[in-house]
Amino acid sequence: MRRTLLVLAGLLGLAAPVAAQRATRHRNPRHHAPTAHAEPQRSRTAKDAFLRQTGHPHGWPGHIVDHVVPLACGGADDPANMQWQTVEEAKAKDKVERQGCPTHR
Repeated sequence: MRRTLLVLAGLLGLAAPVAAQRATRHRNPRHHAPTAHAEPQRSRTAKDAFLRQTGHPHGWPGHIVDHVVPLACGGADDPANMQWQTVEEAKAKDKVERQGCPTHR
């Protein structure tokens, strides 16, 4: 719709509103192209299965679900590769876990 307004404004020699110009500019797919180093997508289904298997279907306060072998290092996004970690343990692991990964930079 906004693009149509911009075209019509151009044909009539009218200045298009700045907000409409911005809205059209941000639809350009180059502005939202994925980066080469994007994180692998996590499966919500696999995480939900892990939560049910461990008896914490709604999460566990003070803990997070962690991939034993990180996805970025080739680990499976499967309940068999998941574990509960405290927030503190997770922060410590995050500092060192990707150092041996082939995708680590």
